[in-house]
Amino acid sequence: MEVKAKVKYVRMSPRKTRLVADLIRGLNIEKALDQLQFMNKLAVKPMLKLINSAIANAENNFELDKTNLFIKELRVSEGPTLKRWKPRARGRATPIRKRTSHIDIVLGELVDSGKTKAKKQKIEAPVKLGAKAKEDEGVKTGKKDQETKDKKKKTEVEEKEQDKKVVDPRSEGRGHNTKVEGKSQKGFANKIFRRKSG
Repeated sequence: MEVKAKVKYVRMSPRKTRLVADLIRGLNIEKALDQLQFMNKLAVKPMLKLINSAIANAENNFELDKTNLFIKELRVSEGPTLKRWKPRARGRATPIRKRTSHIDIVLGELVDSGKTKAKKQKIEAPVKLGAKAKEDEGVKTGKKDQETKDKKKKTEVEEKEQDKKVVDPRSEGRGHNTKVEGKSQKGFANKIFRRKSG
């Protein structure tokens, strides 16, 4: 089972970040966290944050044990470079490149647990208390069945009215100016009387 996490656009050069990544690649999670705790590099902070995120993914999404994990892959790739200018003597300017990094981590299991899928989370939509109480009353009294029958009758009547032919009274006798209102025409075209050609 592999668990992934990534962080993008870290405001640190990939060359400096790789110094930290190379030391903890392939280590057990607990050893890697201990190693990072005593390192005197600025890249340690985003790396710790990323490892903790990957551990949280493993525990919450896949129900894996933290002690059974190790760092399988750790890649530091170059992100976009921000270009700035610094004024120098005699009216000149020299470029400053503020580099960024993308860090990807993949955690693997030391001993395979056999789990392959993420656990499903059941999320229920919030229900208003008043609406639920009304539904319960409707079921008890039989009002709900009556309401559904009334809705069906209304929809049938509306469908019949939509399919009626409408004739423009100004053009009686011309024959070709009738239009059918209904499901086939939508929006603005529903209101316009179109003359058929030929």
